[in-house]
Amino acid sequence: MSEVMLTKENFEEEVVKSELPVLVDFYAEWCGPCKSLSPLIAEIAEEYKGKIKVCKVNIDEDGGLSDYYNVMSVPTLMMYKGGEQTGMMVGYRPKKDIVKLFS
Repeated sequence: MSEVMLTKENFEEEVVKSELPVLVDFYAEWCGPCKSLSPLIAEIAEEYKGKIKVCKVNIDEDGGLSDYYNVMSVPTLMMYKGGEQTGMMVGYRPKKDIVKLFS
């Protein structure tokens, strides 16, 4: 698995301090659209390995990350470049739309 699981403890190191752009997937195990999106996220992680970092946050286990970043529904995708959030998408989206976040 090329995706990095994020927690409150490693978010700053993995996302804010990352030299690569970072795509963060906020999801939940019980979320149908999240389950549909998961294979696309894994595909993007493999296809763009070395160009972007792909991370995942399980909102039920994140220790408050989803609250801190105002995630109101899942799936929510956030793009970070240079430690700053540069884009966001909520809900299931096709791969081409997700790729537009970082290309």
